[in-house]
Parts: sequence; C-alpha cells; structure tokens
Amino acid sequence: MKIALTIAGSDSSGGAGIQADIKTMTMNGVYAMSALTALTAQNTTGVTGIMEVTPDFLALQLDAIFTDIFPDAIKTGMVSSSELIKVIAEKIRQYHAKNIVVDPVMVATSGAKLISDDAIETLKKELLPLADVITPNIPEAEVLSGMTIKNEEDMIAAAKMICENFGCSVLCKGGHQINDANDLLYRNGGYVWFYGKRIDNPNTHGTGCTLSSAIASNLAKGEDLDQAVRNAKEYISQTLSAMLDLGQGSGPLCHNYAILNGNIND
Repeated sequence: MKIALTIAGSDSSGGAGIQADIKTMTMNGVYAMSALTALTAQNTTGVTGIMEVTPDFLALQLDAIFTDIFPDAIKTGMVSSSELIKVIAEKIRQYHAKNIVVDPVMVATSGAKLISDDAIETLKKELLPLADVITPNIPEAEVLSGMTIKNEEDMIAAAKMICENFGCSVLCKGGHQINDANDLLYRNGGYVWFYGKRIDNPNTHGTGCTLSSAIASNLAKGEDLDQAVRNAKEYISQTLSAMLDLGQGSGPLCHNYAILNGNIND
C-alpha cells in the first residue's frame, strides 16, 4: 500500500480541502493521511469563517506522521499564513520528503480569498522551490508569474517563467475562458499539452484539490509525472461526468463514481 499525505484546510461541506483529498486518494488506490492547516465554515455558496491551527500544532501533526507512517507523496493545499507555510517547508526539508505537489490555493471556487498577500510571498520563497510540481489555475499563474494570461501562448510563457523562477515543474490549468480544459505541463525546458473536453457541469467545487491529490496519489504509486497528470485528468473527467448535484451553489464532484457504477479498479 502506497501512502499519500494532504496538508490542507478542512471543508465542512466535504467538497474541497482535506475531505476531497482523502476521498480522491482513497479512490486512486493509496492510503490517505492528513495534517490540518485550518478549519473552515463553508458550503457550496461560500466561506463564512476560517480558524487556523497554530504553527506549533501543525508541526506536531507533521512530526507524528513522518516518524511513524512515512508518505510516498505529499500534496499541499490551502495554507493561509506565512508561519504555517514556513513550518511545512521546514518539515519537508527535515524529513527529506519526496514527490511534493503544491496546489497554490489562493481563492475558493466561490470567490473567497483564502491567503494573505505576505503568505503568497512566503509561498514563493519557502515552499515552491521544494515542489516537484505545482498546479496553479490561470489567476494563480498570473500572480506567480506577474503576467496577464489571455491565451495559450501566454500560458506557455507564464509556466516557463514560474518553472525557471522556482525550479519546479508547472501544471498550468486551462479553463477560465482560455481553452476547453486543456492543461499545460512545463518541465525541463519543454512542455506538453493534456487535452480535455469541457464538461457542461456547473458543480466544480473542489476540482483543484481533487486534481492535485490525484496527481500526488499517482506519483506515490510510482508513475512518472506525465502519466500521473494524464490519469489524474481522467479521474477528474469521470467525477464531473457523473453529474452529482448537491447544494445551492457550485456543488461538489462525485469522487466515488466508480463505487456507484460498480466499477472498482486497482
């Protein structure tokens, strides 16, 4: 059994954050562990409250994990303060963790801001250089590159800049009126497109969390980065195609579609 760790915030509605991560990791065939950075009060319509854990408590969680069940891959999600980001980076270095996937969560699907400006700078300085791959959407890639992204050529230029600045591979996620869900993976001076068909489903709460967790799961199982991304995109497509419809806003994905369909694969 391969093992993946999510370091992220809790979503009380279960659609994003560690709840989405654990569902995704389980459905992708790895043992899931979690270290919480924050509790959130949220649902499909928005975030109404955030309560961070203390840096000391996050450190205790990570020490407990690394000294007992060592993860084969790690995904980081919502980390809203500089102090917490520094703890994560310190523990990754201390325990020589591998297969680090950073989802640079900045804004929720509902539009709520989830990270402070100084935390973004700490993320750039402390955590991104430790990542094997980061998974920004278009707005996040604009923040990290300092560029405005209007088309696929801009996506390539921004991903190249991020890759060179931080020394990590970059999966720049399409959408946001740029293209039909085509994602760009930039690494080692080159890039590859992963093409996807846009699924007409307004319920997209937790898609970023789910994709990054699926990539981490696949890396934990020993897949190379290209295959890990390809399989993660296929999983996302299936969760969207199941057309789960819950809540009054942008609802969650159907993470367990394979169970409902009676189709469980190794």
